Amino acid sequence: MDDEFSIKIPQGCIVAGVDEAGRGPLAGPVFAAAVILDPMRPIAGLADSKILSESKRNSLYIIIKEAALSWSIAQAGVDEIDGLNILQATLLAMQRAVEGLNIQPDEVLVDGNRLPKLSMPAQAIVKGDSKVQAISAASILAKVERDKLMVDYHQQYPDFAFHVHKGYGTKQHLAEIEQFGFLAVHRRTFNPVKTMLIQQGIG
Repeated sequence: MDDEFSIKIPQGCIVAGVDEAGRGPLAGPVFAAAVILDPMRPIAGLADSKILSESKRNSLYIIIKEAALSWSIAQAGVDEIDGLNILQATLLAMQRAVEGLNIQPDEVLVDGNRLPKLSMPAQAIVKGDSKVQAISAASILAKVERDKLMVDYHQQYPDFAFHVHKGYGTKQHLAEIEQFGFLAVHRRTFNPVKTMLIQQGIG
């Protein structure tokens, strides 16, 4: 519910909310989004993307893009995840998302307990996607955008049901890796791919 958001934005302060999607999966980039909401165009139904149905996320995705003052979606790729580690890659994606906004925010509110490198004041808020509407909006954009990529992956690699498991380490996905091997879109520093590389003398 909208009235459950506990952190209110001071009037006249331009605040961007930032969140990520895809830290845990075995495949694909990590996505981040930054959103500056328009106080004159409130959006009903905002919530943490993980508790919303797919259809609700998809409808809010369209509304957020239309109603927000500014929004930006960015990513860090598999090579960056493997080269930096998932935390640093996530912070890089968040930095890129904020830099992609066409309005400079006065402050940035980031979901979690770590901050990306930014040129403006920022605050990390644990469980921010349930406390700040702009962070909730960002979580929805990042999640929907990443899910769209997973559907594309399924078209590219029909042996893998990316449209179903979204790259997470489900039994189905692990069985696919076991049967068909790993792909270029898999994260080589994540198990079971890491273990397979070591067994093959590559890791």
